[in-house]
Amino acid sequence: MISRIDLRGEALPEGSALRDLLPRAEFDVEAALEKVRPICEDVRHHGAAAVIDYGERFDGVRVRSLRVPAEELARALDELDPAVRAALEESVRRARLVHREQRRTTHTTQVVPGGTVTEKWIPVDRVGLYVPGGRSVYPSSVVMNVVPAQEAGVEGVAVASPPQREFGGLPHPTILAACALLGVDEVYAAGGAQAVAMFAYGTLGGAGMDGEPGCAPVDLVTGPGNIYVAAAKRLLKGRIGIDAEAGPTEIAILADSTADPVHVAADLISQAEHDPMAASVLVTDSEELAEATEAELKTQVAASKHVDDRIVPALAGRQSAIVLVRDLADGLKVVDAYGAEHLEIQTADAAAVADRVRNAGAIFVGPWAPVSLGDYCAGSNHVLPTGGCACHSSGLSVQSFLRGVHIVDYSRDALADVAHHVVTLAEAEDLPAHGAAIKARFGWKVPETK
Repeated sequence: MISRIDLRGEALPEGSALRDLLPRAEFDVEAALEKVRPICEDVRHHGAAAVIDYGERFDGVRVRSLRVPAEELARALDELDPAVRAALEESVRRARLVHREQRRTTHTTQVVPGGTVTEKWIPVDRVGLYVPGGRSVYPSSVVMNVVPAQEAGVEGVAVASPPQREFGGLPHPTILAACALLGVDEVYAAGGAQAVAMFAYGTLGGAGMDGEPGCAPVDLVTGPGNIYVAAAKRLLKGRIGIDAEAGPTEIAILADSTADPVHVAADLISQAEHDPMAASVLVTDSEELAEATEAELKTQVAASKHVDDRIVPALAGRQSAIVLVRDLADGLKVVDAYGAEHLEIQTADAAAVADRVRNAGAIFVGPWAPVSLGDYCAGSNHVLPTGGCACHSSGLSVQSFLRGVHIVDYSRDALADVAHHVVTLAEAEDLPAHGAAIKARFGWKVPETK
């Protein structure tokens, strides 16, 4: 059901040579670009009408209006299962606790007497938050996108999620309920590349059949999606800011002989049920744990839902494997090279081992912090870098929605004190007009240093 990769032989290679030995899903965003390019151009020129047409083509339902009516949002919240509402409220509460602490404050540094640089953090004006549809329903993604945007102080928040034929062209009611719970009233029944294009270009010139005013362009688009959403983000990056090009979800578990194979197998399966391309990777120095986990996988998969369409293809795919290493030191090298979206540490002294990890989207320490906790109620954010991007990128946070602006304030004396250095550097770079801009302030003569 799941393959093995044995790296217990010679010394591990370094860098890309090691990464090339590890399992990874094929995710060719570049190839998808040519498919999404005409979609984005169509939305650019034809607005809401194009978004509606693509919704009918890809989602199987033609909506009358992209904007979800306020009464539908209120109805979805009113009709939400009380247990689900309570769980979402707790998820929101914990996420706010964590993300509120991330808010940066304005700080002024006195460089010299009379010369200061202030770093001011300003939220983006307007964001478009994408919430996937398709195989599963993700109200948790509403929470993970909206909460940090709100805590950052973003004033304009819009959510897009694919229309569902089962619900008359509206996004799934649990998605709508989560939006209402968070006070988001601008929600669009739009999915895929066309939703990203809608956010990038706006639809102010092309309303739906009900004469809606349209969606104003946004400054930033965040949220996970399929390969076409990722390709649209890449295509439109620059016109809009993006969080990341999210690929297939992944879990890596670094475990030793102290790990419980029941837990390990359950966590591998929990990730595999997302999608046939989801990656589940176990890295261990214990062959006994590997064998026990394989046995547990057979037992637990047989008792699971989504077996044939998701779990088995994911576990059996090239992106999933059990990787055997000589010791935990090699195991750490492997997980750092892999750069997992989610990394669990199930070893003796797990906290100390976790502290040695350099590359991961989020790290889950010990047997009582499974990835499922992080997906919903840990307080952490589950919108994380995939495909090895954790080597250079971070997950979604309040910082994702903030811009740091430097405010430079110098007096005449403070400028005079450093003027000769500025002129010297300008001339060294053969940019004499830069130096002239300094000289002009002092009658074209550089002040002498004190």
